Amino acid sequence: MGHNIKFDGKRVLVTGSTSGIGEACAHVFSEAGAGVMVSGRDQARGQAVAGAIRAAGGQADFIAADLRAPGACESLIRETIQRLGGLDVLINNAGILYTADALATSDAQWLDTMAVNVNALFYLSRAAVKHMKGVGGGAIVNVASEWGLNGEPNHVAYCASKGAVIQITRCMALDHARDGVRVNSVCPGEIHTQMVDAILAERGGDLKSNLRELASGIPMRRLAQPAEVARCVLFLASEHASYVTGANLPVDGGNNATAGPYP
Repeated sequence: MGHNIKFDGKRVLVTGSTSGIGEACAHVFSEAGAGVMVSGRDQARGQAVAGAIRAAGGQADFIAADLRAPGACESLIRETIQRLGGLDVLINNAGILYTADALATSDAQWLDTMAVNVNALFYLSRAAVKHMKGVGGGAIVNVASEWGLNGEPNHVAYCASKGAVIQITRCMALDHARDGVRVNSVCPGEIHTQMVDAILAERGGDLKSNLRELASGIPMRRLAQPAEVARCVLFLASEHASYVTGANLPVDGGNNATAGPYP
């Protein structure tokens, strides 16, 4: 990796780590020396991610969890602490996205978005802080979105949920600053994940030209790789960011710096 951020002996839980940014976080923290708990709904993918980390010489385990189920968040934190022997860092990455304006958003889609992106993140954070307070501190990094800082057409539920994540980040950072628990978020822009490929595939046409078109509106003229977000998460969770709390860091190729379509 070439960085000198060390997590030897630290225990890290990454939710939604069976693909995309979460999977990249699991690998990046493992490479820094952490014991990593992979979690998500997809048993086969989760076992594969944990297996790949172990094959590379890292320490990883997997817990299957649907964070919408009653009590699932508390039991995921509890089981992670049991299996890893503690919890130093929580990465709240699990999230879902529906593409729809208000009129096309069903009650079920709205509630589903809030259940995963807001409620589960809050329950996980609350359970993690309860533990971290008692052991002298820890760090939480939430994966919000540039769409939590700005609006985006046809994504009202997702944007509302990510706006809530940004406020949870600020408020929990203030509440627990004296407990030694730092709470920050990253706000990714367009990241080249399987989710993006799937959304572009639905549009039809050539994937490469669809990706080029998407990149053309970004100041840096490209999408990020998931690892580019994961390395920012690693920094925020590390001692290198010891005086950083309540921050919402855009990782978006410059999108948040512009007031409109980038020429």
